[in-house]
Amino acid sequence: MKPKITIGGCLLILATAYSLAQESRIVLDQWWSPGQDEVLPREKAYPNSQGMLGVINDDAPVVTDGHAFFEAIGSNGRACVTCHQPADGMSLSVATIQERWQVTAGNDPLFAAVDGSNCPHLPQDDAASHSLLLEKGLFRIPLPWPGKDSHGKLITPEFTIEVVRDPTGCNTHPEYGLQSANPTVSVYRRPRPVANMKYIASTGGFFNIKTGMPLDKDPESGRSVGMNIMSDARAATLRVQARDAARTHLERKEELSEQQLQQIVDFEMQVFMAQSFQTQAGSLSDNGATGGPLSLLEGRRGLGDDFQTPVFGYFDVWRDASAAAAETPAQQEFRESVVRGNDIYMGRSFWISDAVHINSIGLGNPIKRTCATCHNMANTGMDLAPGYVDLGTTNMPTANNMPDLPLFKLTCNDKAPPHPFLGRVIYTHDPGRALISGLCTDIGAITMQQLRGLSARAPYFANGSADSLREIVDFYDRRFNIGYSQQEKQDLVNFLSVL
Repeated sequence: MKPKITIGGCLLILATAYSLAQESRIVLDQWWSPGQDEVLPREKAYPNSQGMLGVINDDAPVVTDGHAFFEAIGSNGRACVTCHQPADGMSLSVATIQERWQVTAGNDPLFAAVDGSNCPHLPQDDAASHSLLLEKGLFRIPLPWPGKDSHGKLITPEFTIEVVRDPTGCNTHPEYGLQSANPTVSVYRRPRPVANMKYIASTGGFFNIKTGMPLDKDPESGRSVGMNIMSDARAATLRVQARDAARTHLERKEELSEQQLQQIVDFEMQVFMAQSFQTQAGSLSDNGATGGPLSLLEGRRGLGDDFQTPVFGYFDVWRDASAAAAETPAQQEFRESVVRGNDIYMGRSFWISDAVHINSIGLGNPIKRTCATCHNMANTGMDLAPGYVDLGTTNMPTANNMPDLPLFKLTCNDKAPPHPFLGRVIYTHDPGRALISGLCTDIGAITMQQLRGLSARAPYFANGSADSLREIVDFYDRRFNIGYSQQEKQDLVNFLSVL
């Protein structure tokens, strides 16, 4: 029987260590440096603000000495693990980023000029040059314009791009900007978790229901792919993504060897993470015994958007105080709040309107659905279909809330269908999928992320605009005029905190 996401027999010891660390304000050394050359055990738990994150290697402990994911295989001293830290849910939290700046006086490879600063031309020893990374966890993503499709063919975009606001100076810079010899659009995004990829990188049928077009294909096998790996769905597979990341983020000059490539992909497909202990709920490590969310390793694939097959399970043990074996009344009260949050997530319907790739695909505008309608992938809470949608996190008027990000004016040409809800002139700080597809309809569409391990990797959304779980809930409540009560909001926050 495979192990579950768990702290195993060491749960009590680790929970005690977490408690002592919190009380004594000890900063635990959780950072994995390139070339650290230690064994990443099969199971490891890392403390965070809500308890413990569990990380499991489904195959075996990983010997990191010489391993391409853990070694500095590029030219800037970084490894893949630099931006995908186990303690941060295989992503990177702002708290960790700020700690690395303090510990290394800004000299960690994490802050490499290429994308760890607001723009490479800025003075790299100045914290202000890294403000987007230090304050919101955002890396610069330089994308060629026009871009290329999944076959490497130059696209013919349906819109033009103008730079309206350029606080980083990168989009108007003569070497790095839109008018340079190699026209480039710089957007700023959070690193996505590379865990639980068994589900996220799985195939997704044949057609993209967001567009009605065939799904992208694996360039090596020719099979359709799910298109959920990247924020803009530009990488068809983990192999494609690894090559791109080595070339850009690690500034590697030559192609990865087949052995290096396979090491990276094998690790990403075997590593799982989820919150495994919550300070108020207790152990989350055994779904059947304790009532917590589904175990990842023994979980199922496919849709989980109804009460027959809920995304994260039923939490039924926690519904019944007499059966839940809670240690204290406070623990049982919190667990009951989580149950209510799960029920809201699965069953509290609200009107969704003016969201591209939800309301624009023939389902109606508005439509009455639930959180789980879109966050429907069993075990992860992603979208089983390609997950890129425009929720309004990047386009106006929300774009005005982040003046430290660039602002672009995109004008759709007369022959192209306009954006379904924003017309032909759209202002955005990240065109999202449109930078890859060239389609007006895709402007601002960003691939949603999984909900596992949220407590380990704040801030949230691709642009880091939500600093806390409560801000996620508040955003959706405002965006769709849901009208959650304060208790419902807290129940949802508690539910998200145990995933």
